[in-house]
Amino acid sequence: MARIRKFVSYRRLERPYTRTSKYKGKSFIRMNPNIRTVGFELGSPKKRFQYTLKLISKDNLQIRDNALESAKQTSNKILELNLGLSGYHLKLKPYPYHVLRENPLAAGAGADRFSTGMQKAFGKPLGNATQIKKGDTIFQVSVDKAHLDLAKTALSRASKKLPCSCTIQVVQNK
Repeated sequence: MARIRKFVSYRRLERPYTRTSKYKGKSFIRMNPNIRTVGFELGSPKKRFQYTLKLISKDNLQIRDNALESAKQTSNKILELNLGLSGYHLKLKPYPYHVLRENPLAAGAGADRFSTGMQKAFGKPLGNATQIKKGDTIFQVSVDKAHLDLAKTALSRASKKLPCSCTIQVVQNK
């Protein structure tokens, strides 16, 4: 199986180039890759909790959908093992709409016969990402007062899976 490209090449936040062509069939991205994030709300969403903790980004950047899923799974595992499904509400706020593209360039002997160079450099879709601005909430966890430390631990573990530095904000619900 092919390895995924390093995310350093996609981390910077910039407006995506949208292809415009006089031919209708070339004016859109044909295939949208499947989003690897499964489920955006976990726990019990209808229950009222005393506190809400938010994981807030300190940078403007893009986060790939598999990084979001990995962070969600680590924090959910901690919360579910200790509190059960009815003891918390975990919500992933951003949705990975942005399609990442790559223009593969062939290298080696005879590469000039296979690659188009920059002639048709729009690129093939290879994944999805979400665009995050400074101060945006990535994860939100609602718990009771007795489990605040556990929720902080879960969010700090999730922040280690993300390619940005984050802060945890605690808000008391009324």
